[in-house]
Amino acid sequence: MDISLFRDLDRLKQTGNFSRAAMQVNLSQPAFSRRIKALETWVGTTLVDRSRQPVSLTESGAQILEAGMQALSRIESERNQIREAQLLPDRYVTTFAAQHSISWRFYPAWLQAFEDAYGPVLSSLRADDLPNCLRVLKKGEVDFVIAYQHRSIEYDSSAESILIGSDKLIPVCKPKMDGTPMFDFDNPDVETPFLEYGDSTPIGAQLKPILLSQGLTHRLRTVYENSMGGALRIRARSGDGVAWLSQSLVQPDLENKLLVRIGDPDWDVELDIRLYRNANNLNQVTRSIWSFLKGRQAEPMVTMD
Repeated sequence: MDISLFRDLDRLKQTGNFSRAAMQVNLSQPAFSRRIKALETWVGTTLVDRSRQPVSLTESGAQILEAGMQALSRIESERNQIREAQLLPDRYVTTFAAQHSISWRFYPAWLQAFEDAYGPVLSSLRADDLPNCLRVLKKGEVDFVIAYQHRSIEYDSSAESILIGSDKLIPVCKPKMDGTPMFDFDNPDVETPFLEYGDSTPIGAQLKPILLSQGLTHRLRTVYENSMGGALRIRARSGDGVAWLSQSLVQPDLENKLLVRIGDPDWDVELDIRLYRNANNLNQVTRSIWSFLKGRQAEPMVTMD
C-alpha cells in the first residue's frame, strides 16, 4: 500500500473538495479520486462521505487518517535519523588531544597515513600536557588522546588504549664547528648541563630509569626545566645543554646538523605511542575509527626510527 495515500486523504479533509485537493498535488480530479478509492479498498470501507459538499470523512475515515498520519510521522522521523547517521561521517569533526612533542611531527604523519588507509576525516588537534589531555578526554571534550607510553609504565587512567606507533627519546645537543657534540660524558667528574622535563611530568618519569641504570643521574646538572619538548629543543639548539628529545621531533634538526646525538645507543628510551579513548563518549564515527585502528594494532602506521 502506498503510504502517501494518507496525505491525499488529509488534503481532501482540509479542502472538502476533490478538485482542489487534486490541484495541490498536480493530478487530475479523476486520478486523485482513484487514489482515494484505492485507500478505501485497502481499508475495506468507505472513508469519505460524498453525499454532500464540501465532502467530509466518515468516522472510519477520520480514524484511519489519524493512525496513518501518526505512522507517517514516525516513519519520516526514523528516515531523518537514518539519513543524519549516514551523513555524520562527512560532517562530524573528530577531536584529538596530544602531547606537544607528538603534535609537531608524529601526529601529521600519522594522520596522513591513517586517512590514506581509512579515508578522509574531518579532525582537529589540541596540543597540551598529558594530564590536561587525559582530563579533557574524561570530560568528553575530545574524542581521542595520543600520548607516549614507556613500555614499563602504565598510566593510572580508566581510558582504553591501542598502539598506533612508536618513537624514542634520544640524547642530543648542539654540535661544534667540526660536527662533534658540544658536550660529552668522557669525564665523570664534570657535570653536563641538562635540559629536563622534570620529574613531575610523565615523559620525565619515563626518562628517569634510564638515567639511573646508566649511572648518568649524578653527571647531569639541571640548567633548564620545561614540560614541553619544543621548548627544550630550542634551548638545545642554542647550545644550553643536553636534552632527551623524541626522535620524531628532532629528526629535521639532526638532518640539518642543528643537533647531534650524544652518548651511547643504550641511553635511548623506547616509547610506544598509544591512542586513548573514553568508552563512555562514543558515536558512530569514533567507534568506526577505533575498530579500524584496533584491527591494525599489530602493525603501527608510523614508526620513528
